[in-house]
Amino acid sequence: MRIATPDLVTNSYFPALAAEELGLYREEGLDAHVELLPSLGAVEALRDGAVDFVAGNSHSNLLAFPGFKGAKVLVTLSQGTPWLLVMRTDLAVRRGDVGLVKGRRIAAAPGPDRVFLGILAAAGIDPRGTASPSVP
Repeated sequence: MRIATPDLVTNSYFPALAAEELGLYREEGLDAHVELLPSLGAVEALRDGAVDFVAGNSHSNLLAFPGFKGAKVLVTLSQGTPWLLVMRTDLAVRRGDVGLVKGRRIAAAPGPDRVFLGILAAAGIDPRGTASPSVP
């Protein structure tokens, strides 16, 4: 089994590397190897059948699998997320209150922005400022 990862230093992908190094795949009867492929290259290899799994971020999948069609996020390799939505304290934001972003200008890096746009769509928020239907 071939597992692609976009880097060998990010703590988010460390569990996949550690499992190989500690022999955990072998103990489970799996002949698995983690190999380094660039982020987009990893998901393209998954799409093309060159690797079986990608131990990487979820947003890169959206580049090779728009709307996650043809790919599925199975497990998280680490808890939490390295990305935060930070807003001014004078807005009295409550944790998890996605609706507070309505009417605000938001900056997001390419890649993570795709995940954020999905969160907005699921909350019925159109980033262009018009109402959008909820996404299940």
